[in-house]
Amino acid sequence: MAEDRKSAVIGAAPEGARDPAAAAQAVREMFTAIAPRYDLLNHVLSCNVDRIWWRATARTFAHILAKPGACVLDLCCGTGDMTAALEREAEGTGTTQSGAKITGADFSHAMLQRASAKSAQKNDKLRWIEADALCLPFPDSHFDLVTSAFGFRNLADYDAGLREISRVLRPGGECGILDFGEPKGAMGALYQIYFKQILPRIGTLISGVRGPYAYLPASVERFPEPAEMLARMDRAGFSHASWKPYTFGIAGLYRGTK
Repeated sequence: MAEDRKSAVIGAAPEGARDPAAAAQAVREMFTAIAPRYDLLNHVLSCNVDRIWWRATARTFAHILAKPGACVLDLCCGTGDMTAALEREAEGTGTTQSGAKITGADFSHAMLQRASAKSAQKNDKLRWIEADALCLPFPDSHFDLVTSAFGFRNLADYDAGLREISRVLRPGGECGILDFGEPKGAMGALYQIYFKQILPRIGTLISGVRGPYAYLPASVERFPEPAEMLARMDRAGFSHASWKPYTFGIAGLYRGTK
């Protein structure tokens, strides 16, 4: 029954949002509210494991980042941690000198301001653009790689998001969606206690804003299971769709090729 329910889900649905437009607006307002403490909260609430997930995801796509002139988009980039991980991986392959172009996109102006400030402090060559993931300002077949870390789950329409990623990818290009999951068994039971009871309290205490950290566990519970997400990727035109769990399935990487 839970699987059938998740297969019928269109996208994120914050409390009180009655349609996709209202859901998108609610998500934007939540992330704007927590932007000043977003990085600190991510690291505290994940015990810094989030850094390991970003690095692992970037390494997965090292073969694309190694291509001279690779064109990469990090979607729903937030304050740019995944974007920066991609750049570090590209630097490790030596391709940044060859003109690899890495762009971070998000529809929260407050998040992008922080991403840009962090990038400037490190003299990064990253590019930033304010854009809606469901209506990207890029031509068809433009990118070699599109990633999204912990942002895709917040889209008001998951299938539309996948179609838009496919549209801007070149034939043979790849996508990587890193997001939370729901681990099973004993680990899953412990995780549920932390995620639903402890995390919201800590998040609210540090940020001073309740809504986002009550929304977080609800959004993960609503997000499609891996089998359903892979089926959606297949319908959107991705081949070789796969899911790789990280840290007992607390997070995982969805990967597909256009």
